[in-house]
Amino acid sequence: MDGSIGRDAHRETAVRRGSLLVASPEMTDPNFAETVVLMLDVDDGGALGIVLNRPSAVTVAEVLHDWRDTVAEPGVLFFGGPVSTEGALALGLLADPRDPPVGFRELYGPVGMVDLDTPVELVDGSLSRLRIFAGYAGWGAQQLEQEVARGDWYVVPSELVDLFRADPVDLWRDVLRRQPGELAWHSTRPADPDLN
Repeated sequence: MDGSIGRDAHRETAVRRGSLLVASPEMTDPNFAETVVLMLDVDDGGALGIVLNRPSAVTVAEVLHDWRDTVAEPGVLFFGGPVSTEGALALGLLADPRDPPVGFRELYGPVGMVDLDTPVELVDGSLSRLRIFAGYAGWGAQQLEQEVARGDWYVVPSELVDLFRADPVDLWRDVLRRQPGELAWHSTRPADPDLN
C-alpha cells in the first residue's frame, strides 16, 4: 500500500452540488494546488465550482463598487478558478431562508448564487454573507470523475463555516483535518512525501 487515500474504495467519490473538492497533496496544477472548491453544478455534461481559498489583492470596491458594503470580510475579490476570470460570480448565505431576495438562486439550504445585475438595494439585508469570485473552475463530461479516480481530489461534505471564512489561508488543512480516518493525516503531509 502506497499510503495514498486517493484510491481507497471506502472514500466518497460522488461529486454533488454543495460538496467540496479538496486538492490532494499530489496536485501540481498551480491553479488548484492546496485549494478547496465548492461544487455549484454537476451533471452529465460536466461540473462547475469555485475555489474558496484564493483571495486576491483587489478590493470589491475597486471593481464592483455598489457591492462593497455587502461582501463578507475580507472585502476582496476571490479567484474562483481559471475559467472566465473577467466575469464574476457571487455566493450568498440567506439571513432568513424563508425570504430569498430577487436575484437569488438556491444551491442547497440557505446557500445560493446572487445575480450581480440585481440592484444592491433589493438584496441588502436579506443576506448574512456574500462573497464575490472572479472566474470559476470547470470540467467537461467525465473529466472531473477521472481526476477524482486518479486521486487528484478528495470529495468531502461542505460546512457553512467553510464558505465565508474571514481568513481562508488554512481552509485546505482545516477541511482535511476534520475528516475521518486516514484522510485527516493528509493535512500535515508535505507536498513531496520524500521530504517527510
